[in-house]
Amino acid sequence: MRNQPCWKNLPTILQQQFNRTGKVEHGSVALPAVMRSGSSGPETFNVGIMPSPQQQVTTGQMHRGHMPPLTSAQQALMGTINSSMHAVQQAQADLSEVDNLPPLGQDMASRVWVQNKVDESKHEIHSQVDAITAGTASVVNLTAGDPVDTDYTAVGCAITTISSNLTEMSKGVKLLAALMDDEVGSGEDLLKAARTLASAVSDLLKAVQPTSGEPRQTVLTAAGSIGQASGELLRQIGENETDERFQDVLMSLAKAVANAAAMLVLKAKNVAQVAEDTVLQNRVIAAATQCALSTSQLVACAKVVSPTISSPVCQEQLIEAGKLVDRSVENCVRACQAATDDGELLKQVSAAAAIVSQALHDLLQHVRQFASRGEPIGRYDQATDTIMCVTESIFSSMGDAGEMVRQARVLAQATSDLVNAMRSDAEAEIDMENSKKLLAAAKLLADSTARMVEAAKGAAANPENEDQQQRLREAAEGLRVATNAAAQNAIKKKIVNRLEIAAKQAAAAATQTIAASQNAAVSNKNTAAHQQLVQSCKTVADHIPQLVQGVRGSQAQAEDLSAQLALINSSQNFLQPGSKMVASAKAAVPTVTDQAAAMQLSQCAKNLATSLAELRTASQKAHEACGPMEIDSALNTVQTLKNELQDAKMAAVDGQLKPLPGETLEKCTQDLGSTSKAVGSSMAQLLTCAAQGNEHYTGVAARETAQALKTLAQAARGVAASTSDPVAAHAMLDSARDVMEGSAMLIQEAKQALAAPGDADSQQRLAQVAKAVSHSLNNCVNCLPGQKDVDVALKSIGESSKKLLVDSLPPSSKSFQEAQSELNQAAADLNQSAGEVVHATRGQSGELAAASGKFSDDFDEFLDAGIEMAGQAQTKEDQIQVIGNLKSISMASSKLLLAAKSLSVDPGAPNAKNLLAAAARAVTESINQLITLCTQQAPGQKECDNALRELETVKGMLDNPNEPVSDLSYFDCIEGVMENSKVLGESMAGISQNAKTGDLLASHTHDAITEAAQLMKEAVDDIMVTLNEAASEVGMVGGMVDSIAEAMTKLDEGTPPDPKGTFVDYQTTVVKYSKAIAVTAQEMMTKSVTNPEELGGLASQMTNDYGHLALQGRMAAATAEPEEIGFQIRTRVQELGHGCIFLVQKAGALQICPTDSYTKRELIECARAVTEKVSLVLSALQAGNKGTQACITAASAVSGIIADLDTTIMFATAGTLNAENNESFADHRENILKTAKALVEDTKLLVSGAASSQDKLAQAAQSSANTITQLAEVVKLGAASLGSDDPETQVVLINAIKDVAKALSDLISATKGAASKPADDPSMYQLKGAAKVMVTNVTSLLKTVKAVEDEATRGTRALEATIEYIKQELTVFQSSEVPEKTSSPEESIRMTKGITMATAKAVAAGNSCRQEDVIATANLSRKAVSDMLTACKQASYHPDVSEEVRERALRFGTECTLGYLELLEHVLLILQKATPELKHQLASFSKRVAGAVTELIQSAEAMKGTEWVDPEDPTVIAETELLGAAASIEAAAKKLEQLKPRAKPKQADETLDFEEQILEAAKSIAAATSALVKSASAAQRELVAQGKVGAIPANAADDGQWSQGLISAARMVAAATSNLCEAANASVQGHASEEKLISSAKQVAASTAQLLVACKVKADHDSEAMRRLQVPAAGNAVKRASDNLVRAAQKAAFGKAEDDDVVVKTKFVGGIAQIIAAQEEMLKKERELEEARKKLAQIRQQQYKFLPTELREDEG
Repeated sequence: MRNQPCWKNLPTILQQQFNRTGKVEHGSVALPAVMRSGSSGPETFNVGIMPSPQQQVTTGQMHRGHMPPLTSAQQALMGTINSSMHAVQQAQADLSEVDNLPPLGQDMASRVWVQNKVDESKHEIHSQVDAITAGTASVVNLTAGDPVDTDYTAVGCAITTISSNLTEMSKGVKLLAALMDDEVGSGEDLLKAARTLASAVSDLLKAVQPTSGEPRQTVLTAAGSIGQASGELLRQIGENETDERFQDVLMSLAKAVANAAAMLVLKAKNVAQVAEDTVLQNRVIAAATQCALSTSQLVACAKVVSPTISSPVCQEQLIEAGKLVDRSVENCVRACQAATDDGELLKQVSAAAAIVSQALHDLLQHVRQFASRGEPIGRYDQATDTIMCVTESIFSSMGDAGEMVRQARVLAQATSDLVNAMRSDAEAEIDMENSKKLLAAAKLLADSTARMVEAAKGAAANPENEDQQQRLREAAEGLRVATNAAAQNAIKKKIVNRLEIAAKQAAAAATQTIAASQNAAVSNKNTAAHQQLVQSCKTVADHIPQLVQGVRGSQAQAEDLSAQLALINSSQNFLQPGSKMVASAKAAVPTVTDQAAAMQLSQCAKNLATSLAELRTASQKAHEACGPMEIDSALNTVQTLKNELQDAKMAAVDGQLKPLPGETLEKCTQDLGSTSKAVGSSMAQLLTCAAQGNEHYTGVAARETAQALKTLAQAARGVAASTSDPVAAHAMLDSARDVMEGSAMLIQEAKQALAAPGDADSQQRLAQVAKAVSHSLNNCVNCLPGQKDVDVALKSIGESSKKLLVDSLPPSSKSFQEAQSELNQAAADLNQSAGEVVHATRGQSGELAAASGKFSDDFDEFLDAGIEMAGQAQTKEDQIQVIGNLKSISMASSKLLLAAKSLSVDPGAPNAKNLLAAAARAVTESINQLITLCTQQAPGQKECDNALRELETVKGMLDNPNEPVSDLSYFDCIEGVMENSKVLGESMAGISQNAKTGDLLASHTHDAITEAAQLMKEAVDDIMVTLNEAASEVGMVGGMVDSIAEAMTKLDEGTPPDPKGTFVDYQTTVVKYSKAIAVTAQEMMTKSVTNPEELGGLASQMTNDYGHLALQGRMAAATAEPEEIGFQIRTRVQELGHGCIFLVQKAGALQICPTDSYTKRELIECARAVTEKVSLVLSALQAGNKGTQACITAASAVSGIIADLDTTIMFATAGTLNAENNESFADHRENILKTAKALVEDTKLLVSGAASSQDKLAQAAQSSANTITQLAEVVKLGAASLGSDDPETQVVLINAIKDVAKALSDLISATKGAASKPADDPSMYQLKGAAKVMVTNVTSLLKTVKAVEDEATRGTRALEATIEYIKQELTVFQSSEVPEKTSSPEESIRMTKGITMATAKAVAAGNSCRQEDVIATANLSRKAVSDMLTACKQASYHPDVSEEVRERALRFGTECTLGYLELLEHVLLILQKATPELKHQLASFSKRVAGAVTELIQSAEAMKGTEWVDPEDPTVIAETELLGAAASIEAAAKKLEQLKPRAKPKQADETLDFEEQILEAAKSIAAATSALVKSASAAQRELVAQGKVGAIPANAADDGQWSQGLISAARMVAAATSNLCEAANASVQGHASEEKLISSAKQVAASTAQLLVACKVKADHDSEAMRRLQVPAAGNAVKRASDNLVRAAQKAAFGKAEDDDVVVKTKFVGGIAQIIAAQEEMLKKERELEEARKKLAQIRQQQYKFLPTELREDEG
């Protein structure tokens, strides 16, 4: 009966979870077994009346007695559910009837439209059903756990996804039902299935309401109903493409997991029965219950997503459910292991858990296989993939013969499998021709395999022979070519299949994003962002049908090349608008106030970006595989269009031509007009490319021409179907058909011209056909409504203008006043008609016809009035002037009508509206000129008339304020308005004498605005960096994924900018970033196991590196030769991007759940894939330039050697560089000399290799790297043999080899730059210079080696080497190369101190002439001059430094170095011949150096400007440290803001209360100390201003002492606050004691007090700064907050002491041992306490000895 209390406690546990949806009812898994273990449980359980009262009581208690009020997140979810319920009800109502479609014709275009709409509707419905089932599965998974831990925003997002897609789906279903008229009742069946799905969704929404109280099983049942209804709906539309057998296996595997989990629960029950500890027993029960719960969820999830398992989002939800099961199984096993030590029971539990894990693995593997496989390709697929991958590995393993041979074995097996499969197919082939082809291909493959095997044997027998490795590589390449030829169809089919899947997923993702955008519209508060998103959605919606049609066509005609090309083209056309929609959606997310809608939009945009990246890669590979057949495809397209137009003509003759839904006369007219220009430009491109013989671009132009003609044909049909004039309709169709016929001839001629480039006859025929097509195109446009009327008006104006061609005009029969009045009236009428023409271009097509006719009539009248007025002229000259003006008006009128005609045809044409407005103004101005000429004798009248006509012209512009009339920006317009307002005011003042003028623009504020804008930009940049870092730390990697995807997109964006470097330059940087990515991937693999929290930073680093890599890779691809290498580089960099995206995503997932073993394995696999793809990128680069790649590798090796030598110098300087054996330098001298000479020979080969082949260059680079490595090692051994008692000589020797290594590095770089360049190229001169330096440094090394044991000369030799080194450094300093980073002026000043010290050392060495002093001077001089030059150049190139100051600093840096060189050379002269006169001259040389140093320091001060301060001033250091301390405290406070108390399963309220107190108190302390330290900074600066603390520390030693005390106090406050934050963090996380927290808080209070005293020592107590320090907001606030924290921690510690129960052992011996151990621990703690007290006393005695007496007394 011992186990009975365990089961009696079960209701108590469940009662604590009454308010947690989803846990109460799941006790049934274990309850039957529990009751059987009692005495009479089964009889009681079987009484039929019991379950009913229990259920009623549970429900009542949950909601009436114990249900807490809804949280804000739950309330938000309720709002989302309510709005979703409303949307579902609306969808149910909409599904009551089908759409009403207008009558459709029976011509070919109508039938194609119907079929396309059916396909599009099915696709949209399918994608929406996918989203509904995925959302349902997400709801099931998200609501599975504790309600306290539920992410209600994510639940709301899933529900929003379901409802918004159901709303959109209802529209598609109604349209599809209307189109499905071929089967009786099929439309009604479809509506019924959709209503069933809507009803199931409604049931689910009711069940998941936080206030519903429904059992968990109700949710699962509703979810299962959605799955069944979804499957039925897909069957109704014929889209149930998933294999039914696959679904059956899926469900059986899910049930197998459930059965295995049930067995695990029974085994866990057995453990619970024997558990002695009630708490552990309850944990086992809870874990088993959770295991059963997660398993039932997995089965429910499988039922939901089974009909739509082809969707990646559905697969993801099922995999996520599987991970939940996996975690629950692990928790159950851990709970059992903690509850008992019974080995047999635990063995049973482990075995049962293993069965669950295996069943789960089988299920997820089944899903993953479907996800990766897609649809079956063929039997050659696996072997072909293996061959392609292994050959890549062989290429990247060059140099490792063993690895190459191992890969060759794998390759031989794969090719053998492929040959056998092909022979088997050949024997089974009925068609003898195909059989022969297969056998021939198999033989070719077998022969290639045999050659590869022979080459592999040779490489295995001679692993060091590079020629054998090269033969193996060539054999592998041949085998790869043979495989491509043999399995070409299979490869091509796989690639096309991949593109079909990618296109379907992209279209589905776009559909989801559009639905999410519409759903978010209501809560989007930013109108501009919303409008931009709406516009991008419309554009994408126009492209989705083409993509869907491309997929359907390719699937229906798998072997049709035209269908495949159509799919490729539609995919590539989809990329740009899709990317724009992603950007618009991301921009709109922050402005959407509904969190669920915002999350849905964000997720959809992210999924679309991923789909677009896959679509881009798949379309590129498919385009490469399908070959250049675009011209033939374009011909087929044009012929099809011609047939469709012929069919439409026949329908029009019969009166049966109907416009398609959505077509209007105006829309089709505009489409035809705008497309006509696109057709013209694409045809012009076609002509140019064909004439040049460029097949690729001719194919592209032919494709674009065919696409434009397709739109033209559709528009022409729409115009014909919409017009009421049968004659006009027939004329339109005939002219459009002529365009198609001529275009087909043009494309055919272009194809023939490609075959014979340069053939004169072919070019002539091409031009003739193009001219005919252009004529047909113009005829087609002229058939548009209104166009002929404009042509008639133009012709009328031309005829009327002939009146002006007569030699003389008859005299006027009217008076001057009468003629002038008629001319003025005619001018006003013509001016008004011109305005009406402009207005008519914005209206209906009939309006332009009427306006142009009226304009023609008014022009005729005006011309007659003008001629009459010309007859009034007194002289011949006046008459000629009038006629000339009339001709100008005629020309301007014709231009106006032509501009109106052009705009009416294509309203969206660039600048068309501006051209029309300009033409109208030209008419008005020419009329004004004529009137002015004719009314010169009436002063003032002409100006008034002209002004009135001008006002009449511009008045029309104000009626349409949204149309641009110029290219000015908004601000330019504002400025223009202000300026013209001033002119207008002055003009009005001239009339009325009482108007006042306005002010000029406030241009003086522009600089301030620019500065503010710059500050704002920097602030935004800073916050973006901070947000990205914070996001990466918590697993939010969406921004990184977007950055990588954007970088991948830029790889394909048109023509790259003109390269500023060569392929070698870009190759170098690509290699650098590629290797950095590989290193980061390896670190992520390690950190995934040890420190998953560090993955965010690594992922961010990988993202940045890939951004640089993509940028440089694009340029490397553009500069690579041949083009195939460039394409390969670009492709492999993109594939690496995909790998980086997957790795970053896994890193984010692992940060969210660090213990997820599945995600860890997936991350490791992704990291390995990234490493492999990096090797592929490197192999592609190597293929471009093997020699330069070897130079890059060698340079990297030499760089490592230089770094190693720097480390060795540190050891030597520290006196720790010793030989391992009792060796002398003589033992190494000969080896050094021999290796150095070998290096000289390698140098010669390296220089000559620049002008020879890449192979020789690679060999020379590799050899030089190996030799310098050997030389560095033997020199280090020689230096060590000199002994640590002579460190200066050791440093001299190591510096000598370091100089050689640096010279070799420069030489390799110069060789790489000069590779394959002509002899007169500037890089060749650089190479010669680098070679000269290399020889000089090697010679210097040899001299140093020979002199190193000669005590009389080794100092001199060291000085000579240093002088040569400084000269080389000065050459680098004087070069125009900009340093990679910049430094501060303070750093430059600090480095000049080394020059001063070295100068003193050099003078002393020159006076003493001791070799030891000279060696020390030589070593010190190297570092001092190098550091000074580096700091000077870095500070000079700071962006804030002006050009003048930069030149000055660089000049004095050179002066200083030259002066120091002269000093060293003078010392060298003294060493050779010491005289008193020479030694006396040392002072003058040192003075020159000192003068240059002074000038250099002044230059550095000028860099800082007026704000410069002495960096060594203690008061400045004090202020800097105070502000730094404040920044440290604020950074710690930010970390505290991110902390949350850990959740515990029991005693949650008390513990969480304590932890909340910790966090709040720690945050208060951090805020208060930050304010305090800033106040102290202000007080310190105030003291300087008052003169109480000197600005120059030399004036008062006490001031510097005080400043040091203040610095120390500030540092202590910052350190104490930082320790407090760490202690709070550790305490909250459960890793530290309350005692540590108390100690940290007390230290903060103590250090704060010391800081206050330090500030008060010299302060004015009445000052504002001291008042800030005294008020509670500063010092006292810290004290109070610290006390609060101490009290809370002490209370918790006291409570903890009371709660800690000691388990006393009952056996006698064990009890005695326990007592002894406790006494021992007590004595140990007492001793430690005493030692700690003594240590604290010593520390306090040592602190603040230098402070004033009052401070020490206060502290004491």
